[in-house]
Amino acid sequence: MAKRLFDIVFSFLGLIITSPLLIVMAVLIKLDSKGPVFFRGERLGRLGKPFRIFKFRTMIENAQSLGGPSTAADDPRLTKIGRFLKKYQLDELPQLIDVLRGKMSFVGPRPEVQMYVDIMSEEEKETILSVLPGMTDLACLQNFHEGEILRGSPDPEKTYLEKIRPKKIELQIKYVKNHSFLLDIKIILKTIFKIFQ
Repeated sequence: MAKRLFDIVFSFLGLIITSPLLIVMAVLIKLDSKGPVFFRGERLGRLGKPFRIFKFRTMIENAQSLGGPSTAADDPRLTKIGRFLKKYQLDELPQLIDVLRGKMSFVGPRPEVQMYVDIMSEEEKETILSVLPGMTDLACLQNFHEGEILRGSPDPEKTYLEKIRPKKIELQIKYVKNHSFLLDIKIILKTIFKIFQ
């Protein structure tokens, strides 16, 4: 209950405080390339229920048909403004809307696409999908600039599955089994520090 109250209050305040920045980013996206302001990709939430996530669009139109969900920092599908948004994690800010509407939390395992959930073991699914997905968690702190890890890879999907995903799953399970309000606050503060760092 405390976690949900925290999510409601601070996502609402966050949207108000960042609204000037959100408006500027939306205008820049529209000026930079054809397509909608938001990317509304389908993700799986708590208990595996699908929802459409709010993110600023960072890629050209129909990018999903030109490659997989893993995005390297040098992905040719990224737009000019999209590279900037990805670098500073600004494309994630609209997820405050998802937090406010109860589809996500500030802290929790990142919501995954169906194809990555399908390759989870039953134990991984039961654990990771037992809580609301979040904007940040222990795995995000570990791989804060995931795109840089994938930079230069001839096969970003394979690199993600081999170099990033195993530790990501491990840290997500660790969070779910040990989560507390105090741990959430620590993760939020560390995430903010990394953004400004």
